[in-house]
Amino acid sequence: MTTADATRVIRCPNCGRKNRVPAVASGSSRCGNCHKPLPWIADALDDTFAGVAEDADLPVIVDMWATWCGPCRMVSPVLEELAAERAGEVKLVKVDVDRAPRLSSRFSVQAVPTLMILDHGEVIARQAGAAPVAVLRRWFDDAMTQRRRARKSARAGEGGGEP
Repeated sequence: MTTADATRVIRCPNCGRKNRVPAVASGSSRCGNCHKPLPWIADALDDTFAGVAEDADLPVIVDMWATWCGPCRMVSPVLEELAAERAGEVKLVKVDVDRAPRLSSRFSVQAVPTLMILDHGEVIARQAGAAPVAVLRRWFDDAMTQRRRARKSARAGEGGGEP
């Protein structure tokens, strides 16, 4: 199965309808029935990461994890909860480091879980280790605040330097 064919079935938290959510698509995932945002969770490997994560329109939380890792198994539902809370605002991409050695090397993953936030392929925040949902929520919100400030500053700079 190619990345373009990979889907997850997500039950809409609003109306309960099951939806097929593709790993790769533009925009954000929405319920086919009520049109509310859906949590967007996808898997990626070395050969699919660019399409799944780097080309995403939304900010992406990347979970570098391993099947044998206890803390990884603890943080996975926490990340899924965060993805559900921030449906339409973020995409969660899970990368099994044992099946994606080039990505592990590229991002210098020394411990799992390693979490990153990507904005159009650029790492804007990084955290090693598992954390409770409140900590991860604050980490994500802080990264999004910094992202907005950087974009606002860049737009102000495009005006030719005049007030």
